Amino acid sequence: MRERLLRHRDSFQNAWQGIQWIVHEHQNFRVHLGISLLALVLGYALGVSRLEMIILFFTILLGLTAEMINTAMESVTDLVTKEWRSEAKIAKDVSAAMMLVVALGACAVGIFIFLPHVSGRFLPP
Repeated sequence: MRERLLRHRDSFQNAWQGIQWIVHEHQNFRVHLGISLLALVLGYALGVSRLEMIILFFTILLGLTAEMINTAMESVTDLVTKEWRSEAKIAKDVSAAMMLVVALGACAVGIFIFLPHVSGRFLPP
């Protein structure tokens, strides 16, 4: 039992080191964190519903997770080969495309959630 707990502790420490690395070393991740914080503050300020906040939260988690997967895929690809290879390009391009699709989807979610709240405050009836 003690060994199992120690393995879990080690796993959490490794995961925490991964979070620290990506925050400190990866500018795109910091940009995502900043935009995410802004979206949550905006949601609170506009008084979006609880369900809308939950949707925002999970959309943010999806975006941050996709950025982590993209970074991991690029790092693994670089580990396999430093020279230009079409297979490596495909792996990196598809990984970047995943991030783009998630980011566009997150923008759409933000528009669907925020637009009714913003238009009601700034546009005349």
